[in-house]
Amino acid sequence: MKKAVLIIFIIFISLIVIISGKITFIDGNSVFKETFLNKKFTNLYIFVDITENKMYLISEGKVVKTYPVSSGKYKTPSPIGTWTITSKARWGEGFGGYWMGFNVPWGMYGIHGTDEPWSIGRPLSHGCIRMFNRDVAELYRITPIGTKVTIYGGPFGPFGSGFRVLKPGDRGSDVYVIQKKLKELGFYNGYVNGIYNESTKHAIHSFQRKHGLSVSDYIGISFYGKLGIYLFD
Repeated sequence: MKKAVLIIFIIFISLIVIISGKITFIDGNSVFKETFLNKKFTNLYIFVDITENKMYLISEGKVVKTYPVSSGKYKTPSPIGTWTITSKARWGEGFGGYWMGFNVPWGMYGIHGTDEPWSIGRPLSHGCIRMFNRDVAELYRITPIGTKVTIYGGPFGPFGSGFRVLKPGDRGSDVYVIQKKLKELGFYNGYVNGIYNESTKHAIHSFQRKHGLSVSDYIGISFYGKLGIYLFD
């Protein structure tokens, strides 16, 4: 009983401070936040699992904090792969005031806040990683330019949870892999940038004709197979 009373007393004392004869209550979350922000983190690394919509902040190989996030929709997927934070900026309220950009070749992607907090925990963004505004403000303060960010989309590497049926205008790591493969085989002479553009379409048509496939703008399982790309756990 005495031990329980002592523990309660310690907890109570830790949440108040007496200043000039007045008792001021301290927000426990604020105390934790300031303590966290005052820590010196080294070798920071960010791992985002978009299958769970969670971000893991890692320092020296240990997870120091986990954040809920919102990732891209099916039609506007987040960029699977490992990237580098190449820019940081203070943006408007729609982005929660903070932006950390990646070096993704097929578009502008990064980490930012949101004016749609209800989207956090679900795949509802246009490809960026959304966070609660309080969380992105915290992350912004401790994350330097040059930090590596891995976005994991499933067990099949750049294909995430499986093949997409691709069409002109699509962007992503899967398009990037296909362009790279077509270039290696001599069908594609354009820039490997992860964007299904006109030059990519011409290369796909040439490959289809060469391998007896129906000429189509759409890329399905038969095309992946002819290209020598298969999914393995």
